[in-house]
Amino acid sequence: MARLGGASLNTNRSLTFNTRPTVPALELETTRRTWLAEREETPEREIYLLLQHLSGELVHELAILLKPAGVTPEQYHVLRILQDAGSAGTPLSTIAERSPAGDPDVTRMLDRLEERGLARRARDAADRRVVTARITTEGRQLLRKLEGPVSALHARQLGPLGERGLAEMRRLLQKAAAVGAVI
Repeated sequence: MARLGGASLNTNRSLTFNTRPTVPALELETTRRTWLAEREETPEREIYLLLQHLSGELVHELAILLKPAGVTPEQYHVLRILQDAGSAGTPLSTIAERSPAGDPDVTRMLDRLEERGLARRARDAADRRVVTARITTEGRQLLRKLEGPVSALHARQLGPLGERGLAEMRRLLQKAAAVGAVI
């Protein structure tokens, strides 16, 4: 039987950071979910299930960290995409392509980011069918505020793999991603 993590139990964990936190440390009462194969699986199916479980855990912990800042993990990723695009911004279609969740509802997500003053949209002058989104100064400030805590979270989540383990995991995941759609 395959396991990910330890036994299922309640733990009282405090989010602390190596760098000075820019959002308050949170006292969390969480129940750690354990992945357990109920029966013998093919290696491919077991890895698929492990990746699904791990992804859910990573996103759940990120959501807990981001909640006090008032953004979801999906909104955070969109803000990062907009930040990477620079002052030129990026079309909504590109955001949908680059979003980890492949969120088809980019318009509503940007509605919420615009309401908070974290992003803005404008129609392209050359092609009015294209809508370009840009991060605002407030959006950049929020990302700066979250940079340390999010980096510290990722380091706690994946750092135990070590440099070699991370490099190997990256290589294998990139190889699997390169396969692309199979249906």
